[in-house]
Amino acid sequence: MRGGTVVDAGGSRRADVGLSQGDVVAVQAGLDAGPGVTVLDAGGCVVAPGLVDLHAHLRQPGMEEAETVESGARAAALGGYTAVVAMPNTDPPIDGAAVVREVLGLGAKSACDVRVAGAITVGRKGEQLAPLAEMAALGVRLFTDDGHGVQDGRLMRRAMEYGSALGVVLAQHCEDASLASGGHMHEGEWSSLLGIGGVPAEAEELMLARDVALCRLTGCPVHFLHLSTAGSAALVAAAKGQGLPVTAEVTPHHLTLTDAAVASYDPVYKVNPPLRAQADVDALRRGLSDGTIDAVATDHAPHPQEAKEAPFDEAPPGMLGLETALAVLLTDLDLPVERLLALMSWQPARIAGVSGAHGGPIVPGRPANLCVIDPAASWVVEPGRLASRSRNTPFAGRRLTGRVRHTVLFGEPVVVDGQAQR
Repeated sequence: MRGGTVVDAGGSRRADVGLSQGDVVAVQAGLDAGPGVTVLDAGGCVVAPGLVDLHAHLRQPGMEEAETVESGARAAALGGYTAVVAMPNTDPPIDGAAVVREVLGLGAKSACDVRVAGAITVGRKGEQLAPLAEMAALGVRLFTDDGHGVQDGRLMRRAMEYGSALGVVLAQHCEDASLASGGHMHEGEWSSLLGIGGVPAEAEELMLARDVALCRLTGCPVHFLHLSTAGSAALVAAAKGQGLPVTAEVTPHHLTLTDAAVASYDPVYKVNPPLRAQADVDALRRGLSDGTIDAVATDHAPHPQEAKEAPFDEAPPGMLGLETALAVLLTDLDLPVERLLALMSWQPARIAGVSGAHGGPIVPGRPANLCVIDPAASWVVEPGRLASRSRNTPFAGRRLTGRVRHTVLFGEPVVVDGQAQR
């Protein structure tokens, strides 16, 4: 990689990066490529550790009409990701060793390093603990019933006790089902104006507060998925102030869109948790800068077109994110690129337990999992040209600034000049 600015947790410097046999072998200015060596142009670009997504729905097995591991991994690579964590919302759910092995096997042939999150409970039904140790033995680091919060506090306590003994992380979709029942968007001024049932912020915050207390009780690390409210950010900040082992993520759409978008009644803006008010967006943005928020995760949630064409209250929640996340944040947020990369690369890598291969410093001897970002590239989001099998992006037609030029996975260029190589 020639002519770029290398940015990692150690800072930034102008340097070329030499790769061989899957590893970084040299980082210095003026490297001589030699005859027969492939050169990737990084002029005017940032060379960074590959991005890591803690939260992607790849839909396989069972929902291949929306996405497959292969198509989702290709979308991830085009978005600069070298590793993604596949959520267990599949059919059957990822709640045992057999399905873990299936998804890992599919990921082994893809354009991204696909890791797996296991379900906390059997079938994600919130009734009986899944075989956590069995899945942890296969390398599963995160466990979640994403899509549903574990409603039973006693069961969640048991899960955390097991998780603490296993050395894994419990990741919670914070939503009190009784409070959220009948809601399809944020409960507030816009839900009243539009006549759509609302989900109050308290539905998220009550479960988050409960799990902070359970974290204190058990000592188990807890990761809070897709925070959406100012109150949630305040609760996480307080927990961190007490020294509790909690981490939190937020999505690009919760950082850049508000519930006002639902005025169109377009189900593309239906997501769980829902888009919130401007005050919540502002608080989440502050959390990126002050350390409350540890990671930006896409919550990439593809759906077939016909499903998203249903009436708003009947349509499934979810948005695409893997190909647009970085560009949306580069366009809409005023964050230094070093801070943005921390939130999208090395910090999520630590939470996912993949720091040995991803998100680490760009130095000789490290695995060559890298992305090259052109911060000045301007492009328009065209749903039909995205790699995903689905088209439900809320950013269709948006002109964005910043795009991934190359992505390298264990030394192999899987995206070159913005084109997928496999």
